[in-house]
Amino acid sequence: MDWFFTESSGAVGDKLLITGEDAKHITKSLRMAVGESLTLCDNQGFEHLCRIDRISPDGVSVTVVTKEECTHEPDVKLTLYFALTKGDKPEIVIQKAVELGAAVIVPVLTERCISRPDRKGAENKLQRYRKIAYQAAMQSRRGIIPEVRPLTELKSVKSELSEYDKAILFYEGGGEPLRKLIGENDKSIAVFIGPEGGFEESETEKLQSAGALTATLGKRILRAETAPLAAITAIMLLTGNLE
Repeated sequence: MDWFFTESSGAVGDKLLITGEDAKHITKSLRMAVGESLTLCDNQGFEHLCRIDRISPDGVSVTVVTKEECTHEPDVKLTLYFALTKGDKPEIVIQKAVELGAAVIVPVLTERCISRPDRKGAENKLQRYRKIAYQAAMQSRRGIIPEVRPLTELKSVKSELSEYDKAILFYEGGGEPLRKLIGENDKSIAVFIGPEGGFEESETEKLQSAGALTATLGKRILRAETAPLAAITAIMLLTGNLE
């Protein structure tokens, strides 16, 4: 069943209109026809099984056949703070993080970041990142479209740590095994991953002073684009979200 998102939350029997790129994808790429079915998710955790009624230049008109709660979302809200890497590596991290269940993704600038886009470049990248998150959410049938926030400096996010049940800093210099840090009652978790050269010691100390716990992903040193995905996977497993 093809999966799309809508800003409207309809009841059974309601008619909804799909427009823009999604409508083009339905008609030109998928070549769907009147009478066929698709799923619309309202980005608030509800999915709607819909039947295509009409295809026109205005978009694709559908009728809601059934509405039920989406069961694809993890029960832990994970926010990924990852240091901006060079090239297209951030795109890969964002795509896979969405597939694995991250709810919020925040690219951050650290002392050792090689990629340092100007304001216009950062804005262009943000639009690209959000499109990738949207497409990954459709592909993996998420109940929400994960939020991708604007690029920010690491020092600016320290005040946010108190919002989480647990904030975990993955540090190549060592730390506790992740299974010792994750508890049954942890429903909101922040994850911090450094750049290619790792965090500066002063950055680690500041995050720790703000409440972050230092964890390790094992004895091997992972690439900056691999570590976020390993961390998210491990957390989802430890919280029962890969069962």
